Amino acid sequence: MIDGLLQAVPTLGPLTWILVGVAAYSLAAYWLDERGLVPDSISVSGPITTIHTKRGRAFLNWLAGPKRFWRAWTNVGLGATLVVMVGMFVLLLRQGRLILENPPAPSPVNEPANVLVIPGVNEFLPLSVAPEIVAGLLVGLVVHEGGHGLLCRVGDIDIESMGLVTLAVIPIGAFVEPDEESQRAADRGARARMFAAGVTNNYLVTIVAFALLLGPVVGSIAVAPGAAIGGTQPGSAAAEAGIDGGDRIVMVGDREITNGSELDAYLANSNETEVTVTLGDGTETTVERSLLVTRVAGGSPFDREGAAGLDVNDTITAVNGTEVRTERGFREAVGNRTSVTITTADGDTTTGPMGVLVRATAPDLPGIGGQPGDHPLNDSAGFPARTPFTLLSIDGQITHTAADVTAALEERNPGETVEVVAVVDGERRSATVTLVEDYRENESGGYLGIAPLSDGEYSGVGTSSLGVDYYPAAGFLSLLNGDGGVGVVAAGGSVLGLVLVVLLLPFIGAVGGGQYNFAGFVAANRNFYEITGPLEPLGGGVFLLANLLFWTGWINLNLAFFNCIPGYPLDGGRILRACVEAVVARLPVEDKHTLTRAITTSVGLAMLASLLLVVFGPQLLN
Repeated sequence: MIDGLLQAVPTLGPLTWILVGVAAYSLAAYWLDERGLVPDSISVSGPITTIHTKRGRAFLNWLAGPKRFWRAWTNVGLGATLVVMVGMFVLLLRQGRLILENPPAPSPVNEPANVLVIPGVNEFLPLSVAPEIVAGLLVGLVVHEGGHGLLCRVGDIDIESMGLVTLAVIPIGAFVEPDEESQRAADRGARARMFAAGVTNNYLVTIVAFALLLGPVVGSIAVAPGAAIGGTQPGSAAAEAGIDGGDRIVMVGDREITNGSELDAYLANSNETEVTVTLGDGTETTVERSLLVTRVAGGSPFDREGAAGLDVNDTITAVNGTEVRTERGFREAVGNRTSVTITTADGDTTTGPMGVLVRATAPDLPGIGGQPGDHPLNDSAGFPARTPFTLLSIDGQITHTAADVTAALEERNPGETVEVVAVVDGERRSATVTLVEDYRENESGGYLGIAPLSDGEYSGVGTSSLGVDYYPAAGFLSLLNGDGGVGVVAAGGSVLGLVLVVLLLPFIGAVGGGQYNFAGFVAANRNFYEITGPLEPLGGGVFLLANLLFWTGWINLNLAFFNCIPGYPLDGGRILRACVEAVVARLPVEDKHTLTRAITTSVGLAMLASLLLVVFGPQLLN
């Protein structure tokens, strides 16, 4: 019985441990409160603790001295908040309607655990950055509620108390409690500025944090040389050799490696079945190469159906009876054949056509025409548009890869005819096809009207004699510094666009179809970067500073956006009420209070329903 319990303990997940901790805290807090050991300034309600204080009011009175400055500052913030409020209202309603009409497939972002911004529970937020996230949250809460308190005093609104709200020991909120009577006595403009002050301060913190992060801090971080290994595939040669995610391959044999492309090129041209790999920390390991299937594209003639075909993580041992262990050995065994028999490590064999997996482009592409007969691979030739098939040869020239297709058409001109041989739906077909003008910019020569579905893969089968996945270290760094890639495209050259890209980094793998996300410079990826430039004397402290700025900016901007939702009791709902009161006050109606409440309640409920649809709709409607 005890052994069973001990074996069960390691299986408890982070969420379970958090719930156990919260329950233990609640019991301890209840016990202390019952015995009068909890100070009057602290209120305990289960796991929720509220800490009240009247200290700091004198400091706020002093800080509120330049009232004209603070009014001007929050007027700017109020304008920005109104714009964001309207934008969020429209965006959430539109997104909610789209989800109702056409529910998207659920993604990891919609998982209940991932809705919680709790490191270790949310799969996008590693536990290692919990201190930085908590610090960013504390900064956000302090400046937000401090802004409310400051503008209370600027508007001559008295403050009853200020405080912090925690879930056990984790801060989840802060508050400023204005005096109700003086708040009602204040003019509508003072109340609106007071409600907008917290969001305005969060904007300011975001600007400062991202300016420092995207400027001098990221400017002092460079990609370390070597192939960054994000992970290894089960059963691969790399996994057997002890190579794992977070390692960096800097040398293979006597060849220095600066990136993943160089490693792939080396492996593609080397026929050595045993290689010595040197990692970034100086460790050397011997890799016994074996050809692992890393991808089988949909539509490939080798796509497994039942017991036939190939599957990811199969190991290819022979082609037509010739032993293969490397990419080069595979190519040499295939030779100029258009049909091969592949043997895997489990003894299974499968025979299929060997060519390049392609798809006929749509017949209405620019420059081709709107009629099916205008397409090079027209219906009479038997090549359906947008359906994958295996192209074997063009005018007798074997086509195993996309590069072979380019070479076969390189000297061809529009109007010339070529003999195309392919396998479509398991049937070998041939047709004489007339090439057309290439519709693509900066392209010349004859166009066959096909799009290869993979590069370097034979019949849509990807292989690797090492079996590693590369971590996009350079790509993530370019997104942060705006040097290229998605960052520049999405940003359109603007700082705002770049900031929005940074906000998506923790979820970019889920929303962008990639494999990896970026939650800062953490244990999983820190080995892929090095410190350079003026901050080099700080060493690893630069990574800590980068994480702190990243999460402080990220949390403050999300706090600002969330509080702009026009629903009570959020700041956006309070600002909406003040705006509606100002409009209704000018209308010829008797019960202005009821009309105001009806409008604000309707907007708030619409926002709540839309928000729930956006977060949980894909899970509930599929």
